[in-house]
Amino acid sequence: MDRGHHVIPSRAARGRIALTEPELVEWGERFGRAAEAPLLVAITGELGAGKTTLVQAICRGCGVTDPVTSPTFALVHEYEGAAFPVYHLDLYRLSSPKDLTNLGWDDIMERRALVIVEWPERAGSRLPHDAVAIELEYIDDDPYRRLLMAG
Repeated sequence: MDRGHHVIPSRAARGRIALTEPELVEWGERFGRAAEAPLLVAITGELGAGKTTLVQAICRGCGVTDPVTSPTFALVHEYEGAAFPVYHLDLYRLSSPKDLTNLGWDDIMERRALVIVEWPERAGSRLPHDAVAIELEYIDDDPYRRLLMAG
């Protein structure tokens, strides 16, 4: 599966930018509008860093009209975008990459879809090497902005 569509934040040197929540939402919506399937996006960050907010914005940009919620307990949510399906996976509760088989990981990876994965480190070596990595971090002296690193 070719996921070579690496999207880097505009105005960001080396793919790093500090964003307020409204700016993060705007960036995510632009990312979603620019995304072309197949594409896997791996989003990392501490609890509360804004991962789900970013996923919701990316989904809106892709044309998803259904409410986008965190799949913490369901582990996988599927949404219909304007041009392709969007899968949102939360791997936080996985105990090993072997658990991906029960989620239908291999089938999802074969689809022409946007796949957004939170806690991608839980996928281990099963995470494709060409996934677009996005990391959100708290900024110590600025509680209103997050540092977004992409690419």
